[in-house]
Amino acid sequence: MTFAFPATDAIDIEKRIRARPETVFAFLTDPALYRTWKGREADLDARPGGIYRVVMPGGIALGEYHVVEPPRRVVFSWGWEGNPAVPPGSSLVEISLVPEGAETVLHLRHSGLPAGAMAQHDQGWWHYLARLDVAAAGDDPGRDPFEDAAPPTG
Repeated sequence: MTFAFPATDAIDIEKRIRARPETVFAFLTDPALYRTWKGREADLDARPGGIYRVVMPGGIALGEYHVVEPPRRVVFSWGWEGNPAVPPGSSLVEISLVPEGAETVLHLRHSGLPAGAMAQHDQGWWHYLARLDVAAAGDDPGRDPFEDAAPPTG
């Protein structure tokens, strides 16, 4: 399956997560687990064509799942409700999970973002992947500091 998104640089992040891929995959697809590390609300229908909708401090992220391959890969479109610079479904998030001992190497690629949105999304992904690491390891990441200083979406 191919996706046609505008040619831009992409955000590429590799992050070691202190949990097995099966656990990390659940934190990426189960709404209750997702909310422990990202978002106030999560409406996730993790199957191709299913909804990806997360209410976050800066707005509502909205997209659609394209690929769901437990426990190794998730691909979904991404954008922000009410944001013409990064509208719903206008970019693509690809996450792969590779086992390494008792841990997982997570690779995230976010492509199709306009240049003006790259830095903010890069910062956001690093922030939330750090929280995912804590939650997937069985600890409480605590209150999301972005709740108090919600960045604008876009």
